[in-house]
Amino acid sequence: MTAPHWRPAYVGIGSNLDSPAKQVAQAVESLRALPDCVLVSESGLYRSSPMGPSDQPDFINAVVALVTRNSAHGLLRQLQEIEQTQGRVRDGERWGPRTLDLDLLAYAGLMIDDEDLTVPHPGIAERNFVLLPWREITPNYRLPQQADIAAMANRVSLSEPRIERID
Repeated sequence: MTAPHWRPAYVGIGSNLDSPAKQVAQAVESLRALPDCVLVSESGLYRSSPMGPSDQPDFINAVVALVTRNSAHGLLRQLQEIEQTQGRVRDGERWGPRTLDLDLLAYAGLMIDDEDLTVPHPGIAERNFVLLPWREITPNYRLPQQADIAAMANRVSLSEPRIERID
């Protein structure tokens, strides 16, 4: 029996509750400790206004690159466990405030679309709070049937939602 191959994965991190920068830092440490995963690179931190309802605090966002021997669905389960450990409550509100949001942005150059997981993550091309930090760590990564991260980042608005690099 051969060991599973190592595959690249990219995870978006966001928080706007309970000391968001600390939530993001704790999430990065939890990702670093995942079994069968190696955290390869992490972006700086970005503060952005919320994409959804504006009556909530700003988000702190980052992106990390991993290599993993886990399947995409296995990695998704691990991400959801980290969210739950850090107090994430899934109440069905879309784009609402949260202690932690971990999105599997891309996995091994694959396209997956089933009831549990869509990869690449929908809406990446319009999300400056994903593309700007991602461009820092792998600007030449090309999403399936899309442009590379740098090209997409160069096309997004820097004012909607408002965004700034803070660390």
